[in-house]
Amino acid sequence: MRMRRPRSSRFAVISMALLVSPISIGNGIAAAPPQIATCASCHGVNGMGNLSAGFPALAGLPAPYIERQLTAFKHGERKNAVMQSMANPLDAKARAAIAAYYATLPVPATPEPTKRLNTQGEALAMNGVWGGKLTGVPACDSCHGPYGIGVGVSFPRLAGQPQSYISAQLTAWKNGSRTGDPLHLMSNVARQLSAAEISAVSAFYASLSPNPTTLPGLVPDGGKQ
Repeated sequence: MRMRRPRSSRFAVISMALLVSPISIGNGIAAAPPQIATCASCHGVNGMGNLSAGFPALAGLPAPYIERQLTAFKHGERKNAVMQSMANPLDAKARAAIAAYYATLPVPATPEPTKRLNTQGEALAMNGVWGGKLTGVPACDSCHGPYGIGVGVSFPRLAGQPQSYISAQLTAWKNGSRTGDPLHLMSNVARQLSAAEISAVSAFYASLSPNPTTLPGLVPDGGKQ
């Protein structure tokens, strides 16, 4: 049986997640290394990606996370022909510089949608799938933070990323073409998801704000619930 956190405890977890979220970045933007001109052709000049093409946003993601992904592409832990060709010539210094630049790019602050997708995807993201069993799929937000805003350096922001990108990554974790996840967390979760569940949860996270001005259940600055 899954134990549900008390409402006050869930708010406390949300508040802590906001404090460590990668959305809160420094005041300055790191110097752009020369490779950024090439990166921008897919990930955008502002680093916010390309929704229609399925290219993810990199702006505001933790530098260690971005650096680790570039290393994974270089060594084949993540398989993508374009990204592997881009990452292969990068040495450790170049990877660190690219990561530092994108980590300091601002993420536009926008409200959460007033009507979220009340679907299978939201239920999976917020509550997981247990089906009356002792084992199952944990809530995505238990690692990636409330409404997918990201937590720390190992659990990146999902909110606002392209649906096709999220779906492709979950499928890659599921079939083993992407590896290197801490404690095999993503591999173990993705293997339990059906294609319909992957599509649903990807659509849910794609519909959310990448940098919400506030979250449901939290009191805005100086406001009242």
